[in-house]
Amino acid sequence: MNIEGLDYNTQRKQLILQEYGREVQKMIDHAVGIEDRQERQACAESIINIMARMFPHNRENADYMQKLWDHLAIMSEFRLDIDYPYDVTEARQLSERPEVVPYPQSENPVRHYGRMVFMMLERLKALPEGKERDELARLTANQMKRNLAQWGHGSASEERVISDLSRFTDGVIQLDPTTFKFDNGTGKTANDKRRKRR
Repeated sequence: MNIEGLDYNTQRKQLILQEYGREVQKMIDHAVGIEDRQERQACAESIINIMARMFPHNRENADYMQKLWDHLAIMSEFRLDIDYPYDVTEARQLSERPEVVPYPQSENPVRHYGRMVFMMLERLKALPEGKERDELARLTANQMKRNLAQWGHGSASEERVISDLSRFTDGVIQLDPTTFKFDNGTGKTANDKRRKRR
């Protein structure tokens, strides 16, 4: 359906700074096309007054007017040839898109355990036998069970955790399923319960 005078935002030019709206953008585009420099300057100052009225709560900020003139320069795509009362050269940096930050990619054999668990597993492989390794093995096994319950579609089998712990530590950690006790679902240990009773 094509009705004369009726157009949709999806068919219009993309706004540069959406918070000011399409009408302010049209005013700025009009100001860019004005031939007379004095008239163009007066038009730009009128646009700044309108922009300032749109966000009166920001007037207390020290650099508020600087920000408005920067936005005017950005929205005109730096084509507005006027005498700016502020230096708008830094506005070019604001208008440039920042470089894309690469998402950290790590190869985990099983994604539902997460990178931190595999860091703990690597640490377990390097630790000598003793209390520190036993405690880290207990913490790792309980974290693996929680992660498996949360991300493994609800199948938090203790036997699977014990098997995975042995497999991913290359057999260094062998938990006995008959003697090893996992923490309950709250993540609290027996020591935490004893402390609460006191």
